[in-house]
Amino acid sequence: MKILILGAGQVGSSVAESLVSEANDITVVDSDGEKLRQLQDRLDLRTLVGNAAHPSVLEQAGIADTDMLLAVTQSDEVNMVACKLAASLYNTPTRIARIRSADFLARPEVFSKDNFCVDFSICPEQILTDYIAKLIEFPEALQVLKFSQDRASLVAVRAFHGGPLVGKPLSYLRTHMPQVETRVAAIFRKNGPLIPEGSTVIEEGDEIFFIAATDNIRSVLKEMRRMDKPAKRVMIVGGGNIGRRLAKALERDYEVKLIEYSENACKKLAGELTRTLVLNGDGTDERLLQEEHVGDVDVFCALTNDDENNIMSALLAKQGGARKVIALINRSAYVDLLQGGNIDIALSPAHVTIGSLLAYVRMGDVVAVHSLRRGAAEVLELVAHGDRQSSRVVGRRIDEIDLPKGATIGALVRGDEVIMGHHDVVIEAEDHVIVFVINKAMVRKVEKLFQVNIGFF
Repeated sequence: MKILILGAGQVGSSVAESLVSEANDITVVDSDGEKLRQLQDRLDLRTLVGNAAHPSVLEQAGIADTDMLLAVTQSDEVNMVACKLAASLYNTPTRIARIRSADFLARPEVFSKDNFCVDFSICPEQILTDYIAKLIEFPEALQVLKFSQDRASLVAVRAFHGGPLVGKPLSYLRTHMPQVETRVAAIFRKNGPLIPEGSTVIEEGDEIFFIAATDNIRSVLKEMRRMDKPAKRVMIVGGGNIGRRLAKALERDYEVKLIEYSENACKKLAGELTRTLVLNGDGTDERLLQEEHVGDVDVFCALTNDDENNIMSALLAKQGGARKVIALINRSAYVDLLQGGNIDIALSPAHVTIGSLLAYVRMGDVVAVHSLRRGAAEVLELVAHGDRQSSRVVGRRIDEIDLPKGATIGALVRGDEVIMGHHDVVIEAEDHVIVFVINKAMVRKVEKLFQVNIGFF
């Protein structure tokens, strides 16, 4: 597939890195030549320096025969103009725009074919806000992902010394809680993946990914590890796009304090937020954190635009007694260093949001894609189409399906029913199948497996 990416920031470069490894023809356009040089040093792709909203630049980038346009610059206006030009002048088949402004997002007609011709809009800040809100709702979890309109969830937890599962085989889980259907989709041990089997014994420190109906998540979490007390008090450092959105989403159900360095921004936030206590100060000021009782905080979120400030404030909060700390880290190298240490969760915005873009790029009918383990693995939600003659999955038991090594079917959603992916389950047409792929190199094979033979049409 020929893909044109506008914008070489965190989102654009992460998408490029993910797609170029899958044999796509990628061109990246940005006005910052240094960013493009760094990207080209690492990846096998083409770059072009220029304004992404100028027709001449788009033509030089090869818009005339591009299959997909990903407009992910920092400017909503540039992204929308580029989509409009791609549709009107070059008839580009698929056009996706990153949109940050709530004003635009509240008026979906702006993106219609009569206006800016945006096929799909994504808002990374809102995706990240929803993701963090889920981590606050389930404070025991390292990752919480939703599938099939929130009917099923995939949750990652870390096994700890003395935990209910440590030292026991996975088969114990089914006998111990026969009333609740769940399935362990994958285990990561010392950063390496394990294909889970009934005889696999859980060890301390294992990162366990399990899938269950969303209504059963709390019951399964109780068996996976000691339940933390529900979070009540949340402290946020950084009143930018993400911090403001998160405070607004949480303030009805939690006691929220928000620390923002800019006095002008504080005044604006105080006017927008009705129940959040807005404080003007520095999130790395240990005395301020102590004065605001950081030791009583259930979840501390460091969400500024500065990685170092986020790391320092999160470490100070943890040292001060905060129960769980989350830090937003843009540099992926930092994420791998910090995750699981004194910082409970180090979040890479690009890895959280990339799935929303990948779902449009994947072959077959892919509803959702989520990046796991900082991009090392993926979980896909695919819709099964066709019949036994035209499809390689429909009408077959799971143990009859020729899944590539490293791929497992965790569950499927049929209507409102969530069915665990046991070996004897038969997949039916229109089932939403959730597939866990521990090796990204196998993703294309999984997608092809779910494609319908051309004779079906």
